Amino acid sequence: MTAPIAIRRLNAADADFAQHLDHLLSWESVSDDAVNQRVLEIIRAVRERGDAALVELTQRFDGLEVASMADLILPRERLELALTRITPAQREALEKAAERVRLYHERQKQDSWTYTEADGTVLGQQVTPLDRAGLYVPGGKATYPSSVLMNAIPAKVAGVAEVVMVVPTPRGEINEMVLAAACIAGVDRVFTIGGAQAVAALAYGTESVPPVDKIVGPGNIYVATAKRHVFGKVGIDMIAGPSEILVVCDGQTDPDWIAMDLFSQAEHDEDAQAILVSPDAAFLDKVAASIAKLLPTMERAEIINASIVARGALIQVADMAQAIEVANRIAPEHLELSVANPEQYLPQIRHAGAIFMGRYTAEALGDYCAGPNHVLPTSGTARFSSPLGVYDFQKRSSIIYCSAAGASELGKVASVLARGESLTAHARSAEYRIASDAEGE
Repeated sequence: MTAPIAIRRLNAADADFAQHLDHLLSWESVSDDAVNQRVLEIIRAVRERGDAALVELTQRFDGLEVASMADLILPRERLELALTRITPAQREALEKAAERVRLYHERQKQDSWTYTEADGTVLGQQVTPLDRAGLYVPGGKATYPSSVLMNAIPAKVAGVAEVVMVVPTPRGEINEMVLAAACIAGVDRVFTIGGAQAVAALAYGTESVPPVDKIVGPGNIYVATAKRHVFGKVGIDMIAGPSEILVVCDGQTDPDWIAMDLFSQAEHDEDAQAILVSPDAAFLDKVAASIAKLLPTMERAEIINASIVARGALIQVADMAQAIEVANRIAPEHLELSVANPEQYLPQIRHAGAIFMGRYTAEALGDYCAGPNHVLPTSGTARFSSPLGVYDFQKRSSIIYCSAAGASELGKVASVLARGESLTAHARSAEYRIASDAEGE
């Protein structure tokens, strides 16, 4: 395994910097026609034939010999068994991470509120949880127990009555840590189905799989495409792109640390993106040397290499102010401020999924156990999106309770506006509540 031939170097002072940066950041997650058509066929099959389609598609895509849906349902006892099959250290780590995630998300929970106006009119907002949420978890050799915690715990904190998890088990491969995490997080029902068919089942329901109100969780291109198509019938969390990390460093952090922080996201897949921004050109050279030195020691060296060569970069800026400008322009999923006194820059950060402050706060800590959610906006969507949280599993209803006096005064305003829009029934409905002068005396 050889080190990257050359990690891309950019300089914010160059005239064509913006053009090169745009090219570096460009990412199209749109499915091709073949994938799109296949997903539509799968969704249609599940809607029309329910459980029978799920059994057939699971046999075809996951290589499983299943006779009926009964073979694709994991009872609660199976999740509890998984807790005994993982090592004590694994169980302790899952429980500690779950507790930290729970404590953090409990602070996000919103409560209902009202206020009363002088005439007795009451206005407010009623906050209620979703009835049922669906959690998609990648299966097989993939091990994402942390994603189970990050998706299921906020739903439970929000008060969601039932969390339904779907996880494929290709060739019968079951990950015990994933099931143990589901047990710890309070998942209510588990079906061993995956792909677009699992998304369709959660959205529309089958004889065995109950329809949910919202689908969350990561998946491959078929899962992402299916989530796009069922959106509107159900809510979805987001259409996530490849993982990203942007490190802003003042040049005083150990370059090996920074190189490994970049690797931590590059190892996800070849499309992941790892970028370092610094005003110190000599430090960028040191990090490039650390990348070359450390890469051959990595188990996923080929994936890291492909990611860094295709989408990585070392960017030189004039000063920290320009570094922050670049960070806001990129709007990264993960932003590390590996600098002295990072608090001074926090008010200037407008766009980032999660902000990791200081030299000791590795992004990897946020992935697993710091507490905040690791489901974050990617591909620049941090400009308008937020991390997954309790608020994603709550909805808000407006409360309006007019007193007689309040209805009379508001009716006068509504009457004028409704007649201005030529909506006479609206106007007359409001006018019926307007008190006459005699009533007002």
